[in-house]
Formats: sequence, structure tokens, C-alpha cells
Amino acid sequence: MKNQLVTLFGGGGFVGRYVVQELLKAGARVRIAQRDPRQALYLRTQGGLGQTQFVAADLSRPDTLARAVAGSDAVVNLVGILEGDFDKVHIAGARNVAEAAAAAGVGAFVQISAIGADPASPSAYGRSKAAGEDAVRAAFPKATVLRPSIVFGREDGFVNRFAGMIAGAPALLGRPIVPVMASATRFQPIYVVDLAQVVVKALADPDRFGGQTYAIGGPDVISMGELNRWIARAVGRDVRFVEVANELGGLIAALPFTPISKDQWAMLSRDNVVAGDVQGIEAFDIRPVPLATVAPEWLVAYRKNGRFNKAARI
Repeated sequence: MKNQLVTLFGGGGFVGRYVVQELLKAGARVRIAQRDPRQALYLRTQGGLGQTQFVAADLSRPDTLARAVAGSDAVVNLVGILEGDFDKVHIAGARNVAEAAAAAGVGAFVQISAIGADPASPSAYGRSKAAGEDAVRAAFPKATVLRPSIVFGREDGFVNRFAGMIAGAPALLGRPIVPVMASATRFQPIYVVDLAQVVVKALADPDRFGGQTYAIGGPDVISMGELNRWIARAVGRDVRFVEVANELGGLIAALPFTPISKDQWAMLSRDNVVAGDVQGIEAFDIRPVPLATVAPEWLVAYRKNGRFNKAARI
């Protein structure tokens, strides 16, 4: 990857910042493309002089995409949403990026999808992700499609969200109560650094990884209920978990102004784990990091007294 120019759409986001770091370590030049480049300027200090570039690009405006990919050796599409116009972002947007990359003669393309991508998915999110993969393949047949499970890391919006709920749970009869929805649904969390390394390896060897689809999961399969209980132990919180019945969970998700949308509830109706018929992270010769190895480092912030709540080692 040394001296190659890689354009990252959505490079200023959670996963993007780690992909940027891994690319810079590999000696690549990075161009970060997103609607408002100012949101990614914090990455300026990550590389050497001239190693990072920033450009405005809108997935619905092909002319801006053509400028963003001009002169690029490789392109990564990291853009995704959990609510809103899925077809506009996941299908049309992905197609536009892939078409721009193909027109520019780019050598490698990585599309970040999701394990839930399935044309028969009960959620619009899952169906749009599957259609987005097809759109990318039609425009750029040698694209590498990565389907990660839940991605965790210091700035994630998943583990941190539940840690915040547990830390701020109201007490009832002297003990905090935390409801858990879709308690039995299983996940295979992948560390964001591992996912970033997969992206870089896929870009570096398009002859090996191009045209393939990979499901990227971590070493542990854990249910929603188990995950919440693990987080509670990690942050030293004694809480009582109340599992919400699926029938009630569906009713809650159908109501306005609730923490979960109807489509997100539909996503939780299926396990989010690597299936046996799809290649996994082992194809990239990466040993994934378990959640318990790294998460306590930042989850300490959710302890009652932060780091000072931990017992000293003698």
C-alpha cells in the first residue's frame, strides 16, 4: 500500500478513523471524502505532511464522487445509517460510489456491508444492505464485500450505549433496574482495529480478495442478555436485569419516541453471527481480539468513581 492513494467515503466516522490509522501505518496516502469534511479534520495529525487529504462528497451527487476518486488507487465505502432513507444511502449511494470508482480505473474497492444483509431480511436495513451489495457488484465486479457483526471500540455506539444505560439506571427498592430487549439474540462482536486491518489487507491484495464476500466476526458469540451482564460486571454495577418479552418488545418498538425503532426491532429478531457458508476473518490471517481483552480499558469511565473505583494490585 506504500504511496498508494486510498479514498475513504465516510472516513471520519467510528470505523473510518481506524481504517485511516491502519492505512497510514502501511504507508498509504489517504483521502477522506464526506459531506462535511470539517467533521474529519481531527485526523489531520494522524499522518505525515501531505499524507492525508480531505474532500467534500455527496453520495447522491455523482459529480462530487468523480472528483473524490480522481487519481485513486483504491476506494472504500464506509457509509451506512441505522435509520432514515436506506435505499438512498445503502443502494443508490453505494452504486454511485462504485460506478465512480470503476470509471476512474480504481484497482481495488471495499464495500462495508453487514452480517444482516439479506434480500429476505425482516428489516428494511438488512434488505437495503443486500441490494447495496448487488449494486456494487454490478458496477465493480471485483469489489470485496465485508459483512461485520457488531463493531466495538472506544468510541462505539453499541457497548458504550448499554454501559451508559447500566450506569445511569434508576433504582427501585434500592437496586437499579435495567430492561433488556431481545435478550436471546446473539452477536459476534468484532474489534474495530481488527476490522480496519481486514480492510487494508483486502485493498492490498485485490487479486486474492476481490470479488469475494466475507463475514467478519470476533472470537466470541454472546447474547444480548449475556452482553449486558458482562458489561455490568466490567463496570462494577450491581443491577437487576429484567428481560422484556418479545411480544412486548415489538409493541414498544411500534410506538413513537421510543429508544428503538420498528425496523431496529426487526433487525434484532435474527442472530448477528457468522454463518457457516460464508468465508470469515480467518481468510485474512488475523486472530480477532476478544471483547473482554480491551473493553475494560475504556469502560472504566462508567464505574462510580472511574479508575479510582478499582482495587489496587499489590
